[in-house]
Amino acid sequence: MDNISQTEENYLKAIYKVSENSGAKASTNAIAADMNTSAASVTDMIKRLNEKGLVLYESRRGVSLTDEGARIATELIRKHRLWEVFLVDKLRFSWDEVHDIAEQLEHIKSDELIKRLDTYLAYPKFDPHGDPIPDAEGNFTFRKQAPLSESKMGDNVIVVGVQDHAPAFLQYLDRLHLGLGAELEVLDLHEYDESMKVRLENNREETLSRKVCEHLLVQKRQKA
Repeated sequence: MDNISQTEENYLKAIYKVSENSGAKASTNAIAADMNTSAASVTDMIKRLNEKGLVLYESRRGVSLTDEGARIATELIRKHRLWEVFLVDKLRFSWDEVHDIAEQLEHIKSDELIKRLDTYLAYPKFDPHGDPIPDAEGNFTFRKQAPLSESKMGDNVIVVGVQDHAPAFLQYLDRLHLGLGAELEVLDLHEYDESMKVRLENNREETLSRKVCEHLLVQKRQKA
């Protein structure tokens, strides 16, 4: 669809993300929070997108994307995450620097550019934050993962993703050397504040807050 603005594209992506996270239709308030705007502005935009056949809206029941709306949102996510891989792997940006740059690059309208970018990067399945990158047909690669907060004492896990992309959080993880691929062992669970004591590389021990544990995605390490 050619007659769609960058702002409209951003709303479609926000609706996709909110619906994906909640497992239900996106509410006006949730979209407003994601877009950092007012509920009234969201309502106006939803009406415009509805007229273009990109969303379905039922009063008090929320918003969902049509097939065309979902296709556009998925394409944006694909471009955004591919650009993040390029910025980190090829231009050596850190993972806390790339989101805003990728937000600008994702609106480039060249299908051939993205096809060549994907080929150049050797068809990555996940971005620098561990999020799946849809392929050219819109298919995502999913894996078994869970928040660190669901781990039990004695578990050995590896960090495969983050649920919070805020620069402050990513910089905090960098200070702890807790990037993707970091291995850790759960040593203790503190009932009082639900924090978690873990052993990192070089036998270094850290206590992580409940909030940090909820935002770290991990896989169990296979026993030798």
